[in-house]
Amino acid sequence: MAELSGLKRGRTRARLAAAATAAALLITGIGAGSASAADPAPSARSAAGPAAEAGNTFGTQAAPTPYNYLYGVNSSGILYGYEPNGTGLGSREYSGENWGPVKHATQVDHDADGLSDGIWAIESNGVFSYLEWGGTPVSAGTGWGIYNKMVSPGDLGGAAADDLIARDSAGALWIYLGYGNGKVTGRTKVGNGWQTYNQITGKGDLTGDGRADIVARDGSGTLWLYKGTGNRTAPFSTRTKIGTGWNIFNNLTSVGDIDLDDKTDMIARHTDGSLWLYKGTGSASSPFKAKVKIGSSGWNTYRLMF
Repeated sequence: MAELSGLKRGRTRARLAAAATAAALLITGIGAGSASAADPAPSARSAAGPAAEAGNTFGTQAAPTPYNYLYGVNSSGILYGYEPNGTGLGSREYSGENWGPVKHATQVDHDADGLSDGIWAIESNGVFSYLEWGGTPVSAGTGWGIYNKMVSPGDLGGAAADDLIARDSAGALWIYLGYGNGKVTGRTKVGNGWQTYNQITGKGDLTGDGRADIVARDGSGTLWLYKGTGNRTAPFSTRTKIGTGWNIFNNLTSVGDIDLDDKTDMIARHTDGSLWLYKGTGSASSPFKAKVKIGSSGWNTYRLMF
């Protein structure tokens, strides 16, 4: 796919320091339909912002709550990053261009420190790649064009490194375990009927039990919680209803902790282009607080958010 460049942010109990570098992304040309050498090379860099003072008790948990920038790709293929600042998101920061071939992307943490180490991505040609911050791309397979949704909620199989779930066009959900180096195992089916959902997201623990969870919205606008089990062959328990009326949003995304309280949150984009924050509670019975507006308009410019 490409070479993605950037520096991983360090973390302490009360301070998050952000730094960045920039470099070009080179197209690999792997798989049918890949861009030719004459096409402009995609470029990207990790988003950078001022150090954020936080009251999080980082380092006191076996699995820290994820803390990641929110990234958005617009219709022109420009990549922007937004830093969580405790009340919402900071100003957008240019992070790259020529992202047109990327259909799906999700951040991944390999060493369980709560910070992403890179990105898993699927291109329109079906190539699946891992892009390490500051490294070069690694093609991890072809034929991934069968998937219309891909999410890395965290460690689902109990081996510390983040794992991956993907939904195919028939509605089957598959799990790929992460090796902790960008590569994944062969897939295992974990369920059918997932075509009923038009939004699936998650990044970290929503219920306070230390396991990564996901939420999914069905066609009627009902939002459901799937608690993580830690069992790689059956990673989610039976769904429980969170609420109705969620079809006012056209995108649900989680990158981890936004308000810096050590709980996983969720971002929802309204059909009018406004952006809303649902702060996590850590409670399975009611995982989110009431929504808070963090962006007035313009967020519909992004065709991809991760």
